[in-house]
Amino acid sequence: MSLGHNIKRIFTWWDGQSFGTQLWTSRNGTKVGEDAQGNIFYRNKDDSRRWVIYNGENEASRVAPEWHGWLHHTWDDAPTEVAIVHKPWEQPHVENLTGTAAAYAPAGSIRKAAPAARSDYEAWTPE
Repeated sequence: MSLGHNIKRIFTWWDGQSFGTQLWTSRNGTKVGEDAQGNIFYRNKDDSRRWVIYNGENEASRVAPEWHGWLHHTWDDAPTEVAIVHKPWEQPHVENLTGTAAAYAPAGSIRKAAPAARSDYEAWTPE
């Protein structure tokens, strides 16, 4: 790894794991599984602590619901140990895109490149 990458890991926590987290994980963590986004999930020996090492930006909404439930002790078994039964109406998990360029913008929003033409509004023009 480059010197710049290592310095970044010392002083930042929001983009992957820091050196402290890496040390804690190597000494106390047991890998439980990995999700589709490449996030890796761990627990300690007595299962009192569970954590995730994000693949990229540390953003909690990137954790799928089945892993979220396991992380917060909603259920005891990890999704890699017991398959989660999904309802037919459930949609695939999508991270929260609020505040990003990919965030939802309804028709007519000024954030759209070309706002929708409106026939129910006539702009006022001063004379």
